[in-house]
Amino acid sequence: MKTGQKEQNLQTNCISVSQFYRISTGKMGEVKVIGSSASLFYTRVEWALKLKGVTYEYIQEDLLNKSELLLRSNPVHKKIPVLLHDDKPVAESLVILEYIDETWKGYSLLPQDPYERATARFWAKFVDEKCVIGSWQAMAAEGEAKEKARESVQEQYAFIEKQIRGKKFFGGEQIGYLDLVMGWKTLWLNAMEEVGNMKLLDPEKFPSLHQWTENFKQIPIIQESMPPQESLVNYFQGGLNYVRSLAANKP
Repeated sequence: MKTGQKEQNLQTNCISVSQFYRISTGKMGEVKVIGSSASLFYTRVEWALKLKGVTYEYIQEDLLNKSELLLRSNPVHKKIPVLLHDDKPVAESLVILEYIDETWKGYSLLPQDPYERATARFWAKFVDEKCVIGSWQAMAAEGEAKEKARESVQEQYAFIEKQIRGKKFFGGEQIGYLDLVMGWKTLWLNAMEEVGNMKLLDPEKFPSLHQWTENFKQIPIIQESMPPQESLVNYFQGGLNYVRSLAANKP
């Protein structure tokens, strides 16, 4: 083989150090996130990307006047957040968290054990379907319906209280997937309680969840990404007013 051909083959078969780093860590491509800073579903994605050390572009979405980018990226649900990886959209926050964990190596969000991973997924879905929605319903309800909704969602939180009992974090000694999913409790639930003029999680009744909240808030990345409490109160109050206005204008 001629010297020139040999050098050309070496250049073809070799990759640069920076290319090797991107391939071995999965850190490649352009990352953008369509979201809203007050959204609990967006913030859990923000936390995950920061834990992984992924640089991304944040695109603020006007939820009352949804952009063409959002409608094109998530035509089914038309909701935030949406992660764009090399312009390929990934929707739904729980799905996005798993995508982030599988795409970028390093800090692990989900457990390695298959059973523990399945268990974390189960409780994450439970939190979104029972606790988040239930808390919103309790906030929005009035009169006797509010008390029934409050008692109902407290029953759901009792299951989560058992899951965190005796642990520092749901993920063990460091925060993981389920901690990020439950992270909305740190501020968002307080805002819901204020707007709804109610108390859902009393520290005496839910001591383990209360201690977990204190532990979670001490993580620097979590602290950096918490929106002001006042903005969350305005966010939920505005959302509640909007829903009630729609209900009032129904024929």
